[in-house]
Amino acid sequence: MRPEPEFDLAGKKIWIAGETGMVGHAALQRLHRENCIILSVPHEKLDLTQQSATMEWLADHKPDVILMAAARVGGIGANKAVPAGFLYENLAMAQNVIDGAYKTGVSKLLYLGSSCIYPKMAPQPIREDALLSGPLEPTNEAYAIAKIAGLKLCQYYKQQYGCNFISAMPCNLYGPHDTFDAQKSHVIPAIMLKLHEAKIKNEAEVILWGMGTALREFLYVEDLADALIHLLEYYDGDDPVNIGSGDEISIADLSLKIKEIVGYEGEIVFDPAQPDGTPRKLLDSSRMNDLGWHATTSLDLGLQNTYEWFLQRPS
Repeated sequence: MRPEPEFDLAGKKIWIAGETGMVGHAALQRLHRENCIILSVPHEKLDLTQQSATMEWLADHKPDVILMAAARVGGIGANKAVPAGFLYENLAMAQNVIDGAYKTGVSKLLYLGSSCIYPKMAPQPIREDALLSGPLEPTNEAYAIAKIAGLKLCQYYKQQYGCNFISAMPCNLYGPHDTFDAQKSHVIPAIMLKLHEAKIKNEAEVILWGMGTALREFLYVEDLADALIHLLEYYDGDDPVNIGSGDEISIADLSLKIKEIVGYEGEIVFDPAQPDGTPRKLLDSSRMNDLGWHATTSLDLGLQNTYEWFLQRPS
């Protein structure tokens, strides 16, 4: 039987910053199962990179809880192309929301980081204490620095002001409402999109970046949403918390799974002249597991659900 939560969400006003993104959308759906009040504001109405506008909105609406899922995200190509944008915008959003939460008396804040904050050659599986122990992966350094700053802000506001601000570090995410864009997508939607378009055009081969040997851990976004609610209810520690599935797969094997789901019959060719990113990235999620949460969606089922959503998504 599930124990009573240490932080009860019942009756709380909860705001998901970034509600229209993949994580925000999943978290919003998960929150509907809780007896809480959900605050909502679209990006068009509130630009979180603008400090005064963010502070004004927080002061007017006074959320009790914030799930900070807003971010500018993208794959290796996007990170290489516009690193200044990734660093500036993610820094601005983090400092505006976190400082605004403190100044407007928010009871609890959960900041969503990323596994890319860890050193490129961190020992595997990666523990939370590997943070800042070595150089970052150059292809996503700008994004990682912004995310590190955000989680450190949470730690220091907790240390200096006693704020109940916590942070979570998920592994690679995928699922419905992901970004399917050739220039901006992460690995799963990028491969899925390429293979789908190749199938439609009856192309004989698809070229993917790297050698295909890089190992990655993937988490279905609905599992993450459940983990985030679990953290809000049961965690108030100073340290970040890794959230992963515990399973890893090579990019080559992943592409074969997606190929089968999409129904593409051509050949997949890897281009070793293009970057692979970090050679291996598997999180040690024992801290999260010890809190009573485990991932439940298999990669096969998650990929199938994602492709079905992709086929039915609004154009």
